[in-house]
Amino acid sequence: MTEPISRVLIIGAGHAGGAVAAALRQFGWTGSITLLGEEAHPPYQRPPLSKGWLIGRADLSSVVLRPEAYYLEQLIDLRLNTHVQAIEPEQTRVITADGAVLSYDHLIIATGTRPRQLSIPGVELGGVSTLRTLDDAKRLRQALSPGKHLAIIGGGYIGLESAASARACGAEVTIIEREQRLLARVAHPLLSDFFQDIHESQGVKFVLNSELLSLSAGAEGQVGALMLRDGRTLRCDHVLVGIGAQANDELAQVAGIACDNGILVDEFARTSWPGVYAVGDVTRRPLAHYENHSIRLESVANALEQARQAAAHICGGPPPAAEVPWFWSDQYQYKLQIAGIPFGASQCILRGNLQGGKFALFHLANERLVAVEAVNSPADFLLGKMMIDRGAELDIVLLADTECSLKSAERGYAVV
Repeated sequence: MTEPISRVLIIGAGHAGGAVAAALRQFGWTGSITLLGEEAHPPYQRPPLSKGWLIGRADLSSVVLRPEAYYLEQLIDLRLNTHVQAIEPEQTRVITADGAVLSYDHLIIATGTRPRQLSIPGVELGGVSTLRTLDDAKRLRQALSPGKHLAIIGGGYIGLESAASARACGAEVTIIEREQRLLARVAHPLLSDFFQDIHESQGVKFVLNSELLSLSAGAEGQVGALMLRDGRTLRCDHVLVGIGAQANDELAQVAGIACDNGILVDEFARTSWPGVYAVGDVTRRPLAHYENHSIRLESVANALEQARQAAAHICGGPPPAAEVPWFWSDQYQYKLQIAGIPFGASQCILRGNLQGGKFALFHLANERLVAVEAVNSPADFLLGKMMIDRGAELDIVLLADTECSLKSAERGYAVV
């Protein structure tokens, strides 16, 4: 008697969902794979949306992860424009919005995040947008032209990258941030100040430590101005809301799968329910290099790592080596590369020259390197990432001295 084919069902056809489908085939999975996506597009890269796409240097062919023919060749059943209504883990099945019932042996949730919304009067006006999907980016690109004024709510990486792209298109840009500095939750103050100076030199205006009160209409129901709590009114033609993202974990919550600011998973991307995995931005996961820390990471590197974790476990192979978290951001001619997370850091050592636009900030916890923020300094980023991986301890005097090699700052390193 022929054994039934084992079935993998993936909810979410973003970077994580597309990556785990490909990894399953790469690791030898011969059963069926069904990949469900809400959007009309096959899995694509999101980082270019705030960069190359907005300035016209990227199109659909350059951002899709793989051509649609790949999914046919690999016998991956890619179903677009498909919304999942419910997960029923006790019956090992999901229900789609059109009433289809899809059974599985292994379920992978890769539903990602969605932008946080403003809760103020006027958000329903035309010309108020967020930036998460390809369709969002298409609409925003149409609003960026000389003479137009873009107001960006939020001074995080999405806001800053979009500001750089908008200036490249000739639009005027004002960023409104409620904290006293940019990147307040994710970057060292020196880095915040550096990027503010760079953006101001490019003509971007900032309104910091200020709260948005409401939006008002201009012509034809489009947004025309925003009002701040201190009484100021700023004219604008378009508003981009970039105040963070929240996990799309509602399906999992209703299904009884453990969540806490994301779906809780282990080092194999397993959820609290047997046979159910989760990968990508929607997850909250433990970090091998940072004991007792569990965090939700929003990055391509995280999506790819968890895709390999889930695929390896489903295929019965050895788990992949744990990676140091890493991120990047491109703004004008500056590439920021970040390795690690500064948990417990008590010292930050500058290596390089802020004024010269090539430097790195090394974050240490009891002399152990835990994170690196590098601007136009890929060697510091790469070597710093390897040092974090091996738990290196650094001599802070040698670390700060650019006349000494970075390798020589590692305790126990033998100079030959």
